[in-house]
Amino acid sequence: MNTSVRAVTRRRHPMRMGASDRAFTICNTALMAAVTLLILYPLYYIVVASISDPSSVAGGDLLLFPPKWFFEGYATAFGYAPLLSGYRNSLVYTALGTAINLILTMPGAYALSRRDMGGRGAVMFVFTFTMFFSGGMIPLYLLLRGLRLTNTIWVMVLPGGVSVYNLIVVRTFFMSAISQELLDAARIDGSSDFGFFFKIALPLAKTIIAVMVVFYAVGHWNSYFNAIMYLNDRSKMPLQAVLRDLLILNTITTDMRVNPAEAAEKMKRADQLKYCVIILASLPVMVLYPFAQKFFTQGVMIGSLKG
Repeated sequence: MNTSVRAVTRRRHPMRMGASDRAFTICNTALMAAVTLLILYPLYYIVVASISDPSSVAGGDLLLFPPKWFFEGYATAFGYAPLLSGYRNSLVYTALGTAINLILTMPGAYALSRRDMGGRGAVMFVFTFTMFFSGGMIPLYLLLRGLRLTNTIWVMVLPGGVSVYNLIVVRTFFMSAISQELLDAARIDGSSDFGFFFKIALPLAKTIIAVMVVFYAVGHWNSYFNAIMYLNDRSKMPLQAVLRDLLILNTITTDMRVNPAEAAEKMKRADQLKYCVIILASLPVMVLYPFAQKFFTQGVMIGSLKG
């Protein structure tokens, strides 16, 4: 009886941690906690600074909690009329632009991953060439104006429809994840190339699609230079350009003639607006990222092939 009890105990506790293992676990946990704190504290500081008195922030009195509450920055931001239209425009540009990016990137990357595609090396060279050389800002503007895309929604989503870097990433994924045996098996079952792409390749590429959605969406959300260059209508400006204008409007310049009290108040509001703008611009991306983060490490080809 005692022997069987000891055997059951050993099965329940197959391995006991030694002193060195416990020391390693403690050190590893402490190191990870320190790294996590170094990453999270700047984000926490920005959030707290956005609701703190700018004088306390500038004086270094802010550590964990606001020494004095100050909400004028958010009041100024939400009282700025173009803010809501900027949010709406950025959401439209991000959703439409990301959809166009995926529609162009996924088939292109899959075609370039196929070893039986003729001339894929030359095509890949042309794509890669554009990563290092371009026509320049003025020729691009003249081209977009000639195509009558300026001051339209399409000028925000069509230029840069394919990121060559992302194309290479997806192409490498298809080359490593979609084996020739899987393609041959699908052909034996009578599948066409289009059928294989839509019914097999794309479902197996959910992970890389999620990664591309995050990459492209963040790029569109943070884009403001194209808006400044190609949009004339203020009602079509994305959020980033609207927030930029908001900061400029609340910044004191040397050619302004204001009394000292008004200038001090405006400087306080401008200092806090910088933190508020960061929160307003980053919040949608921070909400989206946790839903897509799990796909970065999830495998998709496990169990797709046997033997």
